[in-house]
Amino acid sequence: MIIIGIAGGSGAGKTTVARSIADRFGTESVNYLSQDWYYKDFSNLTLTERAELNLDHPNSFDTELLLSHLNQLRQGLSVEAPVYDFKIHSRTEETRAMTPRMVVVLEGILVLAIEEIRPILDIKIFVDADADIRLIRRLERDIKERGSTYDATVKRYLGTVKPMHEAFVEPSKRFADIIVPHGGENKIAVDMLVELVEHYLFEI
Repeated sequence: MIIIGIAGGSGAGKTTVARSIADRFGTESVNYLSQDWYYKDFSNLTLTERAELNLDHPNSFDTELLLSHLNQLRQGLSVEAPVYDFKIHSRTEETRAMTPRMVVVLEGILVLAIEEIRPILDIKIFVDADADIRLIRRLERDIKERGSTYDATVKRYLGTVKPMHEAFVEPSKRFADIIVPHGGENKIAVDMLVELVEHYLFEI
């Protein structure tokens, strides 16, 4: 089994790249995991307090649980991945059943920034995109999919997303084996990644 880590700024197109790889090989061969699923459980806080959390800092993730699940999958064991609901800023009681596959695709803004995660990754990818493109995508996603408002999204972007990107996400680019420019719509880069994964699988 190989584990592919896909990092990059919020709205860069990480999910598009991850899903493209998963779609090429099929669900019977690929497990898709999002680092977002592994935000710590903040259900002990009020909704107002949870809405003010800095979710772009490495400490906001339950990295220990994520690593435990990755190691179990690599050992051929099934796991129950958590489900995080951005509308209530908390984990739900639901879980996602994940059974072992030949490929695990893990995507998230801080996949390469957290030191403990990098050693378990066989291929490290950073998806790059211009800041204005990332901001527009973030606005569209948070308003349409996560129940946020324009003012709240802009406040969050300026207060935590942008400074955390500069402090943690952008510097993590140096740990990447491959940098994908122009975001998730770079079909040529995705095709090359698929060929690389096929090469790895052939060697296993």
